[in-house]
Amino acid sequence: MNRPDGFPSPARAVLTGLAPIVSEATVLLILGSFPGARSIEQQQYYAHPQNQFWRILQSIWPDSPLPAGADSYQRRSEWLLARQLGLWDVYRCCRREGSLDAAIRDAVPNDIASLRLPALAAIAHNGGESFRHARHTRALGVPVHRLPSSSPAHASWSLERKAAAWREVIAQYLPVP
Repeated sequence: MNRPDGFPSPARAVLTGLAPIVSEATVLLILGSFPGARSIEQQQYYAHPQNQFWRILQSIWPDSPLPAGADSYQRRSEWLLARQLGLWDVYRCCRREGSLDAAIRDAVPNDIASLRLPALAAIAHNGGESFRHARHTRALGVPVHRLPSSSPAHASWSLERKAAAWREVIAQYLPVP
């Protein structure tokens, strides 16, 4: 049961997602479903080492190494923004045990339109659960794409195949080598 503000009942453990990584220069917004347990714990998108998100992007821009080290997440966020990419999730909060999208319950969607991104040219959904919300993101009036999930649970595609699919979409909107 939901409260009047749309959040799930306080009697249930509610997880809250991460803030968006966007700027006024964001051209392509990548939407996941909801951060995994490791990402919530570390307050970093795609923090699980088996998730292929960062490796996929690195393969698209191989001459621009992703930052590593103690403050690498902040610098990776800046790396994304420098490429006119944005990052957020379709869900603001939910209940879930573990990290699988199939375990998401009582999800409350984020208000994607509230981001007010003047340069936005397209939205790309990272996986099927995120893409289930494509009808809502289409209302923003930009093309919407479904990308193969970067999750380790989506193992039927190789890293190379996923990267090629991501590159094909990204190259429609952003300069890639």
